[in-house]
Amino acid sequence: GMGPSRRAVRRTERKYGFCRGRGKQANEPDPSSRYPAREAPSSASQGRSAPTAGATKYTTVNVSLQKKRPMKRLFRIAALLLPALAAAQAPDEEAIFDRTTQASSPYYYPNLLIRYNAGDTTLTVDDYRYLYYGYAFRDEYKPLSTNDDLDRTLLVAARLDPDKPRVEDLEALIMSGTAALERDPFSPKLLNLMAYAYGALGNKEQETAYYDRMQKVVAAIKSTGDALTQRTPQHILMFDHALDVMTADGLIPGKSRIVSRTTEYVPLLEAKQIDGRKVKGLYFDYSRIYRNKPEGYTFKRERTWQFNNLKPREYK
Repeated sequence: GMGPSRRAVRRTERKYGFCRGRGKQANEPDPSSRYPAREAPSSASQGRSAPTAGATKYTTVNVSLQKKRPMKRLFRIAALLLPALAAAQAPDEEAIFDRTTQASSPYYYPNLLIRYNAGDTTLTVDDYRYLYYGYAFRDEYKPLSTNDDLDRTLLVAARLDPDKPRVEDLEALIMSGTAALERDPFSPKLLNLMAYAYGALGNKEQETAYYDRMQKVVAAIKSTGDALTQRTPQHILMFDHALDVMTADGLIPGKSRIVSRTTEYVPLLEAKQIDGRKVKGLYFDYSRIYRNKPEGYTFKRERTWQFNNLKPREYK
């Protein structure tokens, strides 16, 4: 059947401040202020009541991980990220391919994926580097295909009342989010939404598992570079992931632009001090997205390498 209309999806994205490839506009409110950190609801506004979810503190859609610090008793993202960032290095493609395809390797991809899907929180950031970047070698990695289930998930999220979500809406969010993750299993935005929904329903085990996945995906991406220069970008599998990582740090991304055949630059709407220097934007390596371009897939503006919003739908 037909998916949701593009106009409806874009309204949803604008509302929550994470439009793909676009970022928050200058006249929009800070999305992080829309849903401040809060205790999870103890009841639903309509329909069945949602059970209390303990000390869960999530934004409904915005992926403000560090600012909100949900479940901070269990996970401390600062401590998680520091060791990875201290030894930031670009992914070694050959090593990742070899180690994820050899059955005797501790990073053999089918085994890592089983543990990931089972919610194994003992997986390390190093394991997640092989999971995330090893996914680029998998047949199911199709970054240029559309993900209608992601659009549906955003529309479900748009109708949620963050203070008193209905059980029916939370269950619909989980259903569409699970389907969307089949095409994009390492989306920080989707993982955050799943953690929120399960937490609001009182399922602490799944909440913990999805939040752990989200944190470690972000940590794996951030372990590949400081993103402060074109020579030290952070490496991404989807354009959305760059915006999610920035939002996780409380940054407000502007409109992305291509600066080379492998790198995009995402300016900040508000410059930030990072490690003692004023940062106006971050760099991301998107090369994997077009590495295995489908046969017959052509760029509309291949000479200029300038295309609107970096969205797959801009191509035919």
